[in-house]
Amino acid sequence: MIKLLDTHQHLVYRDVAGYSWAKDIPPLAEDNFTVKDYLNLTEGLGIGGTLFMETGVDDPDYQNEAEHVHGLAKDTNNNIKGLIVSIRPEDDNEFNSWFEKTLEMNVAGYRRVLHVMPDETSQAQTFINNVKKIGEAGKPFDICYLPTQLSVAYDFAKNCDQTNLVLNHCGVPSIAAGEIDQWGKDIKKLSELPNVICKLSGLMAYCAPGTSSQETIQPYVDHALECFGPNRMVWGSDWPVVNLGKGIQEWISVSRNILATLSDDEAQAIANLNAQKIYNVTI
Repeated sequence: MIKLLDTHQHLVYRDVAGYSWAKDIPPLAEDNFTVKDYLNLTEGLGIGGTLFMETGVDDPDYQNEAEHVHGLAKDTNNNIKGLIVSIRPEDDNEFNSWFEKTLEMNVAGYRRVLHVMPDETSQAQTFINNVKKIGEAGKPFDICYLPTQLSVAYDFAKNCDQTNLVLNHCGVPSIAAGEIDQWGKDIKKLSELPNVICKLSGLMAYCAPGTSSQETIQPYVDHALECFGPNRMVWGSDWPVVNLGKGIQEWISVSRNILATLSDDEAQAIANLNAQKIYNVTI
């Protein structure tokens, strides 16, 4: 069984941080989603390790979240190989102080959720300059845009051409609405920039209720694969947001079905090898 490196593991600890974004999403609104929960759900399913992905916590709490999970990662039984932490490139002072601290923590990468921010945020020179610093430090920057913002993502990626940018959830296609044409054109254009990597994650959650299946997402997977190729894709679970689809176990099963259609080398690349290189971790 090919080992999967999960590059998109969220954790929710409500005694550590606030999660206002989840309050109107019933499957995510109240419970904790702990590393122990994740390990129990994925036992025996071939997860070789995880990268914690910052969870979009309330603004005052993002550093507390990172420090808490940094502590969890010290316990090797938790199988957390690295952290992708939240950062604020739009503010020089806040960026610089936190960036220095996170380099000491040896985090694997960074993210600023951009689909909740004005388009101008990632177009500002301060933001671009600070993301360039992330690249100069040898770290990647995960980007999360809505499909209507992919032209903004393109401009941003072109301006940060020396930083590896990992496009979350294949660009968040509107699968429930059956929209593929414009997304497809924008993904193709993004893929022409060699510093952009596509993350195969999240897709089951974007299906209309009751339609979450491999058959439904396959055209989007096929197009992403055609555009980026197996050497510029990584895999992630997007747990626990994946519960908006059919849950992590079903997503792992579907993912393995997809990987089985590729050569062994191509499957290994998406499953773990690309991510180990991009995020500088080992499983």
